[in-house]
Amino acid sequence: MKELDPTDPIGQNAIKLISNVCFSVFVFSVLIFSVIAITYKPPDPWESARALTKVFTEVENATFQTDSSVLKTGEDIAFGPVASPVGSPALVTESTIEKSEEELVKNVTLKSGCEDVSVVNCSDPRVLIAIQRFNLKTFKAIVFLDYQPPVNGSKGDECDVSWRFRNKKEKSWRRYRDFRRFKIGFKDDCSYKVVRTGRWHSGVNARRFRNRTNATRNGKRAKVDREDVINDTIPVLGANSSFRQGRYLYYSRGGDYCKGMNQYLWSFLCALGEARYLNRTFVMDLSICLASTYTKSNKDEEGKDFRFYFDFEHLKEVASIVEEGEFLKDWRKWDKSRKTKVPVKTVAGYKVAPSQLLNDKSTIIWRHFDAPEPENYWHRVCEGEAAKYVERPWQALWKSKRLMNIVSAISGSMDWDFDAVHVVRGEKARNKQLWPHLDSDTSPEAIVAKLQGAIAPWRNVYVATNEPFYNYFDKLRSHYKVHLLDDYSYLWGNTSEWYNETTQLNGGRPIDFDGYMRVEVDTEVLYRAKKRVETFNDLTIDCKDGINTC
Repeated sequence: MKELDPTDPIGQNAIKLISNVCFSVFVFSVLIFSVIAITYKPPDPWESARALTKVFTEVENATFQTDSSVLKTGEDIAFGPVASPVGSPALVTESTIEKSEEELVKNVTLKSGCEDVSVVNCSDPRVLIAIQRFNLKTFKAIVFLDYQPPVNGSKGDECDVSWRFRNKKEKSWRRYRDFRRFKIGFKDDCSYKVVRTGRWHSGVNARRFRNRTNATRNGKRAKVDREDVINDTIPVLGANSSFRQGRYLYYSRGGDYCKGMNQYLWSFLCALGEARYLNRTFVMDLSICLASTYTKSNKDEEGKDFRFYFDFEHLKEVASIVEEGEFLKDWRKWDKSRKTKVPVKTVAGYKVAPSQLLNDKSTIIWRHFDAPEPENYWHRVCEGEAAKYVERPWQALWKSKRLMNIVSAISGSMDWDFDAVHVVRGEKARNKQLWPHLDSDTSPEAIVAKLQGAIAPWRNVYVATNEPFYNYFDKLRSHYKVHLLDDYSYLWGNTSEWYNETTQLNGGRPIDFDGYMRVEVDTEVLYRAKKRVETFNDLTIDCKDGINTC
């Protein structure tokens, strides 16, 4: 083959042609890359980052993955129940009941029970055994931990009894209390039997009052079990020497403030994870800004207390934390009383990796987040290489025990025997472009048609929803015993324990039962249902994240 001669006009033209083609391809490639760079919109940072935590993203159904109407926390994503505290009593089972009966057989002083069948002796241990056996057969969704001796009810054949329990679907060690009134009768052999039981908290004579200074006439405090008192007091460092001996990680307020609660949690747990990685105490700001999504005013509301929403007592037990106000007070006190100031290492933003701070000897590592968004998001500290060694301590974050008491009251009022339907409406139902069928698929008529093929008639059905109109689900009442969160508003009304305790926690100022609290309660009641019907996959053909995303 004849080679091209550079002096030949034809060869020169061929070289020019090849050069022009190569240059055109280069220019076109640069143009395509520029267009992609300009138009590309990355997913929300806290949504994409969740992929790093497999257990958090692999939820049980499509509805719960990205919908803000349901929230998972540490007690929901644990692989198994958390171990009970040391010294906890053995569970009440059929085996323990049989052992109690064997002990009673040896007690010859007990009467047979046939002497007077018109009056029930509630203090007879055989009454408690009959109640325990009845509860095991009736309330199969809960684990019974211990009982208090029965006391007399309002009639001669009634006994009130209190017990502690834990729901089988909850993976925390937390315990709850119920007290009910039982009508007691006699079998043919004169042994005791339960004729019927009252509703949730009907056994008022067996109720144990909370520990208060004026609870008794002599002003003494009675002994109260740990789970009956919520210890969410703010820990103090104590002496100056204790402060100086500590090592702290302190984050200034960043762009996550007043963002959605999902982003807040993702960032907060990142900070807590870095503190654990560095073996430092995290300086925690208990003040939360609640995003407008969850407020009655539809505006961001500052000054919310972390303890309104999450279990601060549990967090103190499993993580090394100090409250920001106490920390700053002790820091100022030290600097004023000593010539040598506290050693502080200031870190700008997230670009200094946690691994670079691992060997730092400063008393305080202070991360500043002063850059514009999204450079000032806390969660960015845990991105990149840091994601491989900084683990978010999900097990440290549980929902507030006060809210969980409301969950137990709702579930217990249905005797823990109910099904649930999760109905997502709101903004998604109004957005016909992304969810063209959701509005019609979640109409009352459509819901009834779907439920009739999934849930037996006249079952207790709890409806968890962001639909604001209470009467929207009235058509379901012709087929089921319908329960909505607002049916239980007395549990957070101005005479409730929740109201009194949160008011005291807030310095004597009552707080609203806001939208985020509703989400937390709805979530936990849903998880306790025997059968759940979901919005996506069950009620509608639309994709949970919008059209063409299934």
